[in-house]
Amino acid sequence: MSTVRTHSVTPDGNSSVETEERAVAAVFEETSKAWADGDADAFTRWYAEGATVILPGVHLRDRAEVQAAMGAAFADPLKGSERIHTVQSVRFLGENVAIVVTRSATTFPNETETPAERWEAATWTLSKKDGRWLIEAYHSCPAPAEPADTPHRDEH
Repeated sequence: MSTVRTHSVTPDGNSSVETEERAVAAVFEETSKAWADGDADAFTRWYAEGATVILPGVHLRDRAEVQAAMGAAFADPLKGSERIHTVQSVRFLGENVAIVVTRSATTFPNETETPAERWEAATWTLSKKDGRWLIEAYHSCPAPAEPADTPHRDEH
């Protein structure tokens, strides 16, 4: 995972960049756990009230729409599936905003390997509110066939 540090850490006890990276990564661990459990409530706890989700053919405009869509999906087409997120990069745009790029995929029951065509490149915008990172926006598209050897690192 690459990280671009675009804000300074103050010596008065504010969280370090590494601590914030772990907190951001925890969002993906927790949403993946909720996905595997088929729990739309736990899944959407990590989404901001006004979150936006854009996928091919889908535009969800707030957390309630995400929760309804995921509840229906967990009940049938995604039942028993798991969600994999590999964080490729985290870029902080200050202390309370992060842009995250992941390589993500859904694996269905009885699959030992995720088919290459199911991998996605995803961009996430997270904001930190009341000490908690939440998903504000998510967009994904088909990923390149092979992951990049080295994640892009935009140093400023």
